[in-house]
Amino acid sequence: MRRVVGHGDRRWRARRRRVLWTGGELLVTGGVVLMLLVVHQLWWTNREAKQGAERKVEALEREWGDSGGGGSTGSGGSGGSGGAAKGGSGTTGSAPSSGSGSGTGRQQTSYTTRVVASQAYAILVIPRLGLRVPIAEGVSKPNVLNHGYVGHYPGTQQPGQLGNFALAGHRNTHGEPFRYLPRLRLKDTIEVETKSATYTYVVDQILPQTSARDSGVVRPIPRSIVKPSYGYKEPGYYITLTTCTPEFTSRYRMAVWGKLVSTRPRA
Repeated sequence: MRRVVGHGDRRWRARRRRVLWTGGELLVTGGVVLMLLVVHQLWWTNREAKQGAERKVEALEREWGDSGGGGSTGSGGSGGSGGAAKGGSGTTGSAPSSGSGSGTGRQQTSYTTRVVASQAYAILVIPRLGLRVPIAEGVSKPNVLNHGYVGHYPGTQQPGQLGNFALAGHRNTHGEPFRYLPRLRLKDTIEVETKSATYTYVVDQILPQTSARDSGVVRPIPRSIVKPSYGYKEPGYYITLTTCTPEFTSRYRMAVWGKLVSTRPRA
C-alpha cells in the first residue's frame, strides 16, 4: 500500500530545502568574506604599508640632502628630550663619537631638534634583517605603526642621548618591520640615521619574552620588572626595540637592547 503524500508534506520539504540551501549560501559567503579579510590583513596591508614606508624613507633622504644636514631641525630632526617627544621644542643633547655606551671621557657631538607627533624624522637600519624603515614620533597604531613605521615611545630619549631610545614595531601585518627581530644576534649593528648624524648601536642583550605590561624595558636604565636578570643597572646610551611575540599574537613582548658605539655627523 503506497503512502499518500499530502500538499503539506511537499511544502514542508520544499521549505526545508530552501532553508538548507540558504544556509549553505550564507556559509559559503561568510567563508569568502573571511578569506578576503585574511588576505587583506596579511597581504594587502603589508604591501600598502611597505610601499608607503619606502616612499617616506626616500622623502627623508631627499629632504636631508636638500638641506645639507646639521643644525636645528623640524619634523625631520633627531635627538630631542622627553619634552620634545611630545611635539615641543627640542633641547641640546650629546653622544659619544665612538666606544662603549657610557661615552665617558669621549668627544661629544651636540645637536638640537624638534619632533612632531606621528611624523617620521629618522630612519632605522638593521643590516642583518635587510631593514630600512622610517621612525616616527609616538606608538599609535592608526597614526604610526599601521603605516609600516617604527614608533618612538614618547618620554624616552632620542637617538644618541644619554638614556634609552625606545622603539616599537609590528611583528605581523601593516608592513611588519619587526617580523624577523628574533633573528638578531649579539654584536649585530643597529643604525639610526637622522638629519644631523648617524648613530650606530650594537646589540648587547635580547629578552625573548616578557609581559606586555613590562614597562621596565623602556625605562631610562632598561631592566625587565618581570625578569630582572635581563637589563642594566648603570646609566648609558641605550636603544630598545620591542615587538609582539609569538607571531600573530599580542600576548607577550620581546625586547632587543643595544649600546651606542659611535656617532657620525652628516657632512
